[in-house]
This record gives sequence, C-alpha cells and structure tokens, in this order.
Amino acid sequence: MDEDLFNTSLRRFLKKVGITSQREIERAVRDALASGRLKGNEKLQARMVLTIGSLGLSHEVFDEIELG
Repeated sequence: MDEDLFNTSLRRFLKKVGITSQREIERAVRDALASGRLKGNEKLQARMVLTIGSLGLSHEVFDEIELG
C-alpha cells in the first residue's frame, strides 16, 4: 500500500464530507428557521454514520449542534 497516496485520498474524502455536510446542515437550519420549525435557541441532536461496505465498517458519531 502506498501510505502517502492513501493518506492524501483519505484526507480529500474527509474534507469533502466536512464541507458538504456543513452546507447541508446550514441550509436545513436556515430553512427550519424561516418556516418557524426552529426558534434559533435549540440544541440539535446530530448523528453521522460512516460506512465502507467492503471493509464491514460502520462508524457512528453523535453530538449536539447548538444554535444559540
């Protein structure tokens, strides 16, 4: 295995996940605020699931996102 290639590829994937996830969360929160479903002071329970089927990997991360 080429460690440098693996590391670069993994970092590129994680950067893409981070950027696209942040955009989707921001959009959903703005939409919910605009529609009145959120007031803006909530704590949102979040869960992210990472799966790689060929490795049998399933990893979950849980946390809160505070709005204010």
